[in-house]
Order: sequence, then structure tokens, then C-alpha cells
Amino acid sequence: MTDDADITLWALAAGRGDRDAAARFVGATQHSVRRFLAALISPAEADDLAQETYLRAMRSLPSFAARSSALTWLLVIARRVAVDHVRTASVRPRTVPMSDSFDIPDASRSGFDRQVVLERLIAALPADRREAFVATQVLGLSYAEAAEVCGCPVGTIRSRVARARADLVGSVNSQPVGRRREPGDSAG
Repeated sequence: MTDDADITLWALAAGRGDRDAAARFVGATQHSVRRFLAALISPAEADDLAQETYLRAMRSLPSFAARSSALTWLLVIARRVAVDHVRTASVRPRTVPMSDSFDIPDASRSGFDRQVVLERLIAALPADRREAFVATQVLGLSYAEAAEVCGCPVGTIRSRVARARADLVGSVNSQPVGRRREPGDSAG
């Protein structure tokens, strides 16, 4: 696992034109960036948004001054890309394929099904809570780093994460547990 100091050094070297450092910077951060964007917007759009994030970051690397870690700086850019995407998408009409199924699988089934349920529950959080929760609980950023990424005070991040946790616990508690009832099963 690469630490923030190495990533920041690679970003600084990449800003001076070191192509190898740029490749290492991207390689070390791409999973976190994609995961952050997938949680903020959608897994289907995460790759395109990550690409846009890196395009913006590469243009800005020469001015990166390492006042924060390079990963934090990059996630700020990713958040701006997500915000711009939402803004653009809100002026376009949306279409929803008729084949999409919105049934939530039984949480007691497989690990994969539980992961799908969790991702859907996180996706259902209000955007500000989802953003804070993903930054701190999924990506492992400190509250201070998440505050910088989200552009708000640390106390706001703490509050949003606490509310997101409460929302998730409430949602999990309302999910069906155990096996699914088959037609003809008694309720008792």
C-alpha cells in the first residue's frame, strides 16, 4: 500500500514533467478516485468521471503546491467533476431503461447480494451525507481531509457522517432478514 507522502511526491514530480511519477501517481490513486465517484454519482459513470478528473488534475499538476496531500487535492477535483456532472445532467432529460429492476435482494443471501444492498443504501443517502460517509468510511480520509474535499468545516463532516450512519442503520433495520417467504407460507 502506498502512503500519502509517496503519492504527494509523485504528484510534485509529475508537475515538473516526470512521466514515470505521473504514471505512479495515477496508478496509486485511481482506485480511490473511481470508488469516490461511483459512490457520489454512479458506478456506471465512474470511469468517465475519473478520466475527466485526471484530465483536470494533469493540467493543474504544475501548480500543485502540496498544501494538502495529493490524494486530498485530487478528491477535491473529483468532487468538482461530480458537481459539474450533476449540474449538466440536471438540464438534460433523463431516461430510465424499462428493464431495470429495483427489487432489493434479501440481505441474508450471499456476500455479493449484501454488497449490492449496501451500495444501494449508500446511494440512497442525501448527497451531502453520502459524500462525507464515502470520503471517511469508505476511502478512509480523516475528517479534516474530508472537510477539505467537501468544502465544509470538520464539524459539518462529523455531523453528516453521524447522520449517514443513523440513516444506514435505520435502512438496514427496515430490510427483510432471513429467507424470503414463498407463496403459501404462513406469517407465523
